[in-house]
Amino acid sequence: MKTNSVLEKVLANGNLAVTSECGPPRGAVPEKVKEKGQLLAGFVDAVNVTDNQTAMVRMSSLGASILLRQMGLNPLLQMVTRDRNRLAMQSEILSAYAHGIDTMLCLSGDHPHFGDHPMAASVHDIDSIQLIQMVKTMRDEGRFQGGAEIENPPKMFIGAAANPFADPFELRVMRLAKKVAAGVDFIQTQCIYNIPKFEKWMEGVRNRGLHEKCYILAGVTPMKSAGMARYMKNKVPGMDVPDDVVARMAAKPKEEQAQEGVDICIETIQRLSQVEGVAGFHIMAIEWEKIVPEIVERAGLLPRPQVA
Repeated sequence: MKTNSVLEKVLANGNLAVTSECGPPRGAVPEKVKEKGQLLAGFVDAVNVTDNQTAMVRMSSLGASILLRQMGLNPLLQMVTRDRNRLAMQSEILSAYAHGIDTMLCLSGDHPHFGDHPMAASVHDIDSIQLIQMVKTMRDEGRFQGGAEIENPPKMFIGAAANPFADPFELRVMRLAKKVAAGVDFIQTQCIYNIPKFEKWMEGVRNRGLHEKCYILAGVTPMKSAGMARYMKNKVPGMDVPDDVVARMAAKPKEEQAQEGVDICIETIQRLSQVEGVAGFHIMAIEWEKIVPEIVERAGLLPRPQVA
C-alpha cells in the first residue's frame, strides 16, 4: 500500500471501485459543490474534481476538493499541465495533501480554443507523463523535481487518463505503457460506447501485462438524448459512438430517451465487469450527478466497501 487513499484500499482489496465526477461551478458558489457532493455520498469511493474542464474558467479543483473533503468525501484532485508550471503544480500538490487530499489525476488539459478564453497562453512546462513522474518522485523519494528534500512528502495515489478510441488505435496501448512506466497507479478511460473496440484494447493491455501494473477504471457516461448521442459521435474528438447506439436512443420518444441512456450505461457496466483487467468504473454523469445513485444501485455496485 503506497498511500492512505480510500480508492487505493478499495482496489487493493479486489473490489470493483466506483468513482464519479463533480464539475466545480463558474462562480464563488460553495453551495453548488456541496449539493453535488451530497448526491454522490455513499455511492462512490472517490469524486473527481475537474480542473477548468473544456478550458472554461471555474472554481479551482483544489478549492472544490477541499470543500468535499470537509464533507467527509474522498476528492480526486485533477491537475492539468496547461495552466501551471512545475513550481505551481508542486506547490498545489503540497497544499492538497495538507488538506487530506491524497488521490489525484494527471492530465494535459483541453486546448484553450475550446473554451471561453481562446487567446489564453498554454503553459505545458511539462507534459502529463512528466507530471506523473514528478508526483511519483515527490511521493517515493521525498524530493522536489529540482532535487531538494521535502518535509512530509505528499503520499499521492497517482492516476491518469487513457483514450482507447483515439487514432491511431494501434498506439493506444503503447501510450498507456508509457504512463505505467512513468509510475501511474490507476487509469480512468474515456467513456465507452464501442464495447468490442474497448475489449480489443483491453486484450492488448493484458498481452503486455499492464493490467497487473495499474488499476483500470472503465469510463461510462449516461446520455440524456439522441441529440447528445449524435453530438458525441460527430463533434467530440476521440469519441466512438456506434450507429446502433445512436439508433437505439433515437428509437425512443424524447421523454424516454434519458432513461434509455441510463439503461445503456448500466448494461455497459454489467458487461465490462466481466472483462479481465477492468478494476472498476468511472461514471461521468456530466451535470447529472443525481442519476449516479440509480446507476450504481441498478448495476449491482452497492453497498460500497468500507475501508479503514
